[in-house]
Amino acid sequence: MTSELYINVNSKQISIALTEDKKLVEYQEECQTASFNVGNVYLAKVRKLMPGLNACFVSIGYERDAFLHYLDLSLNFNTYAKYLKQVLNNKKTLEPISKVRLEPDLEKDGSIQHVLKQGQEVLVQIVKEPISTKGPRLSCEISFPGRFIVLIPFGDKVSVSSKIKSTAERARLKQIIQSIKPKNFGVIVRTVAEGKRVAELDAEMKTLVSRWEETMSRVMKAKELPALVYEETSRTVGMLRDLFNPSYENIYVDNERIFQEVKDYVTLIAPERASIVKQYKGKLPIFDNFDITRQIKASFGRIVTYKRGAYLIIEHTEALHVVDVNSGNRSKGVDGQEANALDVNLGAADELARQLRLRDMGGIIVVDFIDMQLAEDRQKLYERMCENMKQDRARHNILPLSKFGLMQITRQRVRPATEVNVDETCPTCHGQGTIKSSYLFTDVLATKIDTLVNKLGIKSFTLHVHPYVYAYICYGFWSIKRRWQFTYGPRIKVIPSQKLAFLQYEFYDSDGQEIDMKEEVEIK
Repeated sequence: MTSELYINVNSKQISIALTEDKKLVEYQEECQTASFNVGNVYLAKVRKLMPGLNACFVSIGYERDAFLHYLDLSLNFNTYAKYLKQVLNNKKTLEPISKVRLEPDLEKDGSIQHVLKQGQEVLVQIVKEPISTKGPRLSCEISFPGRFIVLIPFGDKVSVSSKIKSTAERARLKQIIQSIKPKNFGVIVRTVAEGKRVAELDAEMKTLVSRWEETMSRVMKAKELPALVYEETSRTVGMLRDLFNPSYENIYVDNERIFQEVKDYVTLIAPERASIVKQYKGKLPIFDNFDITRQIKASFGRIVTYKRGAYLIIEHTEALHVVDVNSGNRSKGVDGQEANALDVNLGAADELARQLRLRDMGGIIVVDFIDMQLAEDRQKLYERMCENMKQDRARHNILPLSKFGLMQITRQRVRPATEVNVDETCPTCHGQGTIKSSYLFTDVLATKIDTLVNKLGIKSFTLHVHPYVYAYICYGFWSIKRRWQFTYGPRIKVIPSQKLAFLQYEFYDSDGQEIDMKEEVEIK
């Protein structure tokens, strides 16, 4: 299996698509103004204690206060709280963590009002983004993830990923980490560390320790609370850190700044693979060129087709996701209804595993498969689903089919599910139901171009239109495009874009920034 990563950057958002054997399996988009907050560390104050929930609310600058449960304080909270108090009282010199005497572990069945008080300063890390009406979820067990290891201050335990099965390799990694890790730091060894040399692990260990020291230096300098003292890497680099593996063939980026950022990171973690990072400079939008746009439009939405007319209906409620499997217009196979139901269900299991990753669906997922009478067929379906989910990085649990034909899945949720609206609102009538004659559409575009050139003084720009409209504009020797270039100058470019609706258009300047030339909505 080969994997390829595509990164599309524009003035409004960054979109990241991961394909396996040319099939889209993960998609994330982030507004340029938004930030990726999971992993960020804040110095903040306890705002309110909730003894009934055995939790508290902490103000970290969000619209809603963040939630911190007693069980998320970490076993080493006593040591961490004492060290933080020393750092805040002495803002001149930072005491090395190796000289700290570890305090007894926190009681597992204790009460939060005996440990924290209102107004107390705490160092917290976001472990879940705000979802729906809930604020962020916090933890006091600060961790710094790297490519091969995860560093945990105030711990002393070394754990190895359970996915590393070799007893000898697990023992080797434990021995290496014990010999290179500083005192009073815990370490989790990640799966990709298997077979790595001491030098690679030691280099990353020093990098992560320096991040901890920089974080505490910012804590010493913090003047106003809440204060962001450690910011997680960008979404692009964070995804690469978790996903990068030797099966990557190419990483395409269509923006020079992000290209250099990705190139530097890959050079750091895998110098021999740096050549796979490539800057895309084609005329077509990067997602159109690599067939990503079509797959996005086909894979998102309430109804998803997957195999010879069969389809899934995916609904999202406040409490859970519900998936209904339908055979569609398939006729009964020659082997009978049972074989037909098994075939549809196995196809649904394949598509559902992809949809969970693609949409980053989390929490409880209930799937209503087509009823099957034979126990061995139900077992085949369960095993197929388990096999498909092995590719999923998120923690999950799958239960066998119930007697009602329902499968229950729980999947780790750290951020809201990705929702991409694939329905197209008419860009001309703005939903009012009436439009100008489509035959006059090119006249509208000519008016916009005249305004750009003669009133705004913009001589060089690119016009993005639907592929059908592009063919109409550019067809023939003396095409509409040539007439525009003859009248307004040769630096007018027309590009087909699959993401646009039929009569939708977008103008971009020579720097790739969108020029707002949209029609105003008439107010009646």
